[in-house]
Amino acid sequence: MTALDRRSFLRLSGAAGLAAAMPASSFALPSSEDFTFLFLTDTHLQPELDAAKGCGQCFAKARNIKADFAIQGGDHVFDSLAVSKDRATSLFDLYGKTEQDLGMKLYHTVGNHDCFGVYPASGVSPADPLYGKKMFEERFGRTYYSFEHKGVHFIVLDSIGFTEDRAYEGRVDADQLAWLKADLAAVAPSQPVIVSVHIPLVTAFDSYVPVPEKPPAHHGMSVANAYEVIALFEGHNVLGVLQGHTHINERVEWHGVPYITSGAVCGNWWHGVRMGTPEGYTVVRVESGKLSTHYETYGFKSVDPQNT
Repeated sequence: MTALDRRSFLRLSGAAGLAAAMPASSFALPSSEDFTFLFLTDTHLQPELDAAKGCGQCFAKARNIKADFAIQGGDHVFDSLAVSKDRATSLFDLYGKTEQDLGMKLYHTVGNHDCFGVYPASGVSPADPLYGKKMFEERFGRTYYSFEHKGVHFIVLDSIGFTEDRAYEGRVDADQLAWLKADLAAVAPSQPVIVSVHIPLVTAFDSYVPVPEKPPAHHGMSVANAYEVIALFEGHNVLGVLQGHTHINERVEWHGVPYITSGAVCGNWWHGVRMGTPEGYTVVRVESGKLSTHYETYGFKSVDPQNT
């Protein structure tokens, strides 16, 4: 789908209520225990640009929030797609060390930059045992799964597909769609559901940027077959879908479900503010039968001379 097609889809779908900065929002929820959790996405850990220091600063602030757990929304490191095994391993090691600053249970969502050796420039063979998502799985476990917490059913999706020419695109494959259908079938229609995904299922990001003269080779800013995923949500009490990847705050509503894209821990890839969204993370609160969200910044100062 081209950028123009995407815009048309969002316009025709009535995806209104987009805000430049994510507002507090509330949605009806059946009786449930009160709790708070964090959604931290796009840490893009690397030894350059004070990234580890910035991420540690973010996690140190976040751990002061009384949260039951956190969900990492993907792109833990920057970058595993186009580098050697030694470099990728060192990045994941750095992330693992920095993550300890958070001090709470963390659920992981796979991001495109978490996939090892996919680009030919990496020099990695697809036959390598850690190729693609295997390095991520070795560190964090399955790339899609679900869990329960205080009456809420959480689903973590894998939105990363690979193309024949060794690139990535936003896609949920057939096996995962079958799993998702079965997983939701086991959930009571009234039970609240919250979803985490890296590449957005629904976004108006294309509305922020000019239509490129040459369309991108791959569908990378949103999930190409999002309509198949969204169809499975029908008839279920999906309170919201938490998304990453674009590094901006955004809320788009479709069929009564809010698709909330969070700003990035790394901001503009550790170069400062990203299209008006500073470095930060999202706090999600379930209280008195409602769900609310707000965005927290943590005061990172970029070492990039153009962004200080």
